[in-house]
Amino acid sequence: MAKVPFHYVDLRAFAYATEDEKRVADALRTFLPEDAELDRVENVGHHGDRIVVLSARIENADGMRHVLDRLSGLDEVDRVIDELDQRVDDNCALFLRVDKQAAFRGDVRLGPGITVRAKVEAYPANKEAAVENARETLGRLADDGDDESGDDDDEDDTSDDDDEDDTSDDDDDET
Repeated sequence: MAKVPFHYVDLRAFAYATEDEKRVADALRTFLPEDAELDRVENVGHHGDRIVVLSARIENADGMRHVLDRLSGLDEVDRVIDELDQRVDDNCALFLRVDKQAAFRGDVRLGPGITVRAKVEAYPANKEAAVENARETLGRLADDGDDESGDDDDEDDTSDDDDEDDTSDDDDDET
C-alpha cells in the first residue's frame, strides 16, 4: 500500500483491575510496530477500582502501514465498509473496536476491548470525502487480505475460548 490516507491512527485499551496489564499491553501491541511506545495513564473507576489506560498514536506512514497490514486480517472488512457512514464522524475520524481477547492470541476481529481511531485525510475536510477515502483504503485492504489468505481458516469462529482467561472476565462493557 503506497499511499496512507490517514493523518494518524490512535489505539487504546483499558486494563481493568481484573486483568493482567502486561497481557492487555501485548494485545494492543498486536497492531503496533515494534518501535511504538505505549502511553500509560492510571485512573480510578466509579467503584474505586484501578483502571489503566494504555494507548499509542502512530503518525508516520510506515507505522500506519503496519497497523493497516494487521487490520487486513480482519474477516469483517466488508461489514466495516458497509457501515462507514456510521463509523466515520463529522471530524473525518474512522472508529473501529477490535476484540482484545482475539488480539492477545494474535487474531484480528471486531469486538470489545481495543479502540482504533484513524483520522482520515479528506479534501475538502468533510464526512463524505472521508467516507470515500476510507472506503477506497478498506477496499484495498480487503483485496490484499483475499490475495494473502489462500486457505480460509475458520476454526476460531466455532471455538469457545471463554474458559480461557487471557486478559479479562469479559467485563469490558461496564462503562
